Amino acid sequence: MPPIIIVSGLPRSGTSMMMKMLAAGGMEIFTDHRRAPDADNPKGYFECDRVKDLAADASWLEAARGRAIKIVSHLLPHVPDELACEIIFMRRDPREILASQNTMLARSGRPAPEESEAVTLARFAMHLRKTRRLLAARPHCRVLEVHYPDVLADPGREAARVAAFVAAALDERAMAAVVDPDLYRNRVPA
Repeated sequence: MPPIIIVSGLPRSGTSMMMKMLAAGGMEIFTDHRRAPDADNPKGYFECDRVKDLAADASWLEAARGRAIKIVSHLLPHVPDELACEIIFMRRDPREILASQNTMLARSGRPAPEESEAVTLARFAMHLRKTRRLLAARPHCRVLEVHYPDVLADPGREAARVAAFVAAALDERAMAAVVDPDLYRNRVPA
């Protein structure tokens, strides 16, 4: 049976961009199309609301076999251990993620978290270490880390890496063509 292709990472790490790339390349996407594109993700979110309830019920994930589904990293512990999955894990500078999250909150009229940036960044780092250990311990799970700025710098190379990882006949040129460098809006100086 084919594995589930999971696109994961912290929120605002490039997961929607990767889902768009996979869709453009010809992979079937598991989404409910409920969340419409907006100013924060003008190319779409590619989400499925059922993912939010994985802790209560993950039985429906079987229906995602052979397709790509977006599951943010804090929900990965609720994916059943025995489920064969290939995870494309998006990485991005945590300061950029925080800036993007704060911009999104401000745009929606919600306040930024009260904790300091240092505390939030430490929490992100701890979460990522814990997630790496979790995934490394899963026998039916393969992981490819993809760095957001690498995709923007060389979308063709990264599309080829992803296509090779999922061992699918994807249209790598189409995947690379949907990468929009103009959407890299929360850069942190090097």
